[in-house]
Amino acid sequence: QVQLVESGGGLVQAGGSLRLSCAASGGIFSRSTMGWYRQAPGKQRNLVATITTGGTTNYADSVKGRFTISRDNAKNTVYLQMNSLKPEDTAVYYCNAYWGFVTYWGQGTQVTVSS
Repeated sequence: QVQLVESGGGLVQAGGSLRLSCAASGGIFSRSTMGWYRQAPGKQRNLVATITTGGTTNYADSVKGRFTISRDNAKNTVYLQMNSLKPEDTAVYYCNAYWGFVTYWGQGTQVTVSS
């Protein structure tokens, strides 16, 4: 059974940093493209960043230069380092794994950036 468990969210002031982690179980991590998405209240869920099995990364324009996605295959964990946070980054952040034409989601972790 595949499970994705996020951690690291919280409340931070504008300009601050947070690092999100997502631990995956179920044996698919090393074969999956991993990603982070976010959903603000009343808005749709949007892509933040993805990383392929080969380490190729992709970012939303709104986070380029501020956020960094990385993965540790030995720990079955994907990270999202978020720097220079802005109030508009406030959202629930979801971890995502894509493999074998199936998408898996974590339960989400709240990130709140105060001005």
